[in-house]
Amino acid sequence: METTHTVHTADARGLDSLDQNSVDLVVTSPPYPMVEMWDDLFADLDPSVRDFLDAGKGEAAFDAMHGVLDGVWDALERVVTPGGIVCLNIGDATRTVDGRFSVFPNHARLIEAMKRRGFEPLPDVLWHKPTNSAAKFMGSGMVPPNAYVTLEHEYILVFRNGARRSFEPRADRRYEAAYFWEERNRWFTDVWTDVRGRLQDLSDDGLRERAAAFPFEIPYRLCNMYSVYGDTVLDPFWGTGTTTLAAMVAGRNSVGYELDEQFLDHFEERLASLSDISQTVIERRLTDHREFVREQAESGDKPDYEAVHYDFPVTTSQERNIRFYEAKDVTTGDSYRVTYQPAE
Repeated sequence: METTHTVHTADARGLDSLDQNSVDLVVTSPPYPMVEMWDDLFADLDPSVRDFLDAGKGEAAFDAMHGVLDGVWDALERVVTPGGIVCLNIGDATRTVDGRFSVFPNHARLIEAMKRRGFEPLPDVLWHKPTNSAAKFMGSGMVPPNAYVTLEHEYILVFRNGARRSFEPRADRRYEAAYFWEERNRWFTDVWTDVRGRLQDLSDDGLRERAAAFPFEIPYRLCNMYSVYGDTVLDPFWGTGTTTLAAMVAGRNSVGYELDEQFLDHFEERLASLSDISQTVIERRLTDHREFVREQAESGDKPDYEAVHYDFPVTTSQERNIRFYEAKDVTTGDSYRVTYQPAE
């Protein structure tokens, strides 16, 4: 098996390099409107953002920032295949503008933006993000009523482009990409307590200030939940390339868009450990499943079906053809090409 991964150093508004209906899954974490670290980026793309902030017009700045993002959501209408899935990782913002403290509900704004473009909202996911503060409130401290809870969660908003995708009967690339029954039960819950945020580990201080922390587990899990082998995953806000790395490990193709070319140099460093990451992730999933089988057998509830490619039973018939592929080699050029071998 082989996958291809392309990164465009370009503005994602328009997604001009992509053909119509060429993307099966979108996994991205856009810059968050009204979070200060993104002010300069938004102002570069729309100078009115800085004017509104300087004038203390928070709602106008919020609208202008989302107006910048709207150019990307417009393009998704064209490039996402019918039945394709869009996963947007977003957090709300809290900010004091012109002396008034407010919450800016980015997740609600994105839901409305995607619905206007014909994408159907599916149940979303909450996960816990990192915080540097030991305090669990903002505002007036110990005296009610003017304190505010801290925002320690983010949303993974999930949308589908129309009706569900259809596949040929018993499509190998779909059934080999199955997940385990116990993974399904953990992944398809609306609160992920087993995924925690991380602080950015870039060695370059300037890059760290321009990058958000996006745990590998999130895009890797979403690739497995909402795509199959051979699909193409798009990240229009590529950053440090975590979605591409996850797609490589998951055996999917990917496309990314990133304005800052410096992030590509950092990604080249991450690629050096691709084979080790792939092996570790797959070994973990296989080991966890074997432990699940052992525990089930001890309780007298052994799974009913035998896996075709492995020496363990599985809970449902849909898991029988599950197969993992380890990334063994990556070559660079205009695109990254990853080759795989079946995992034992």
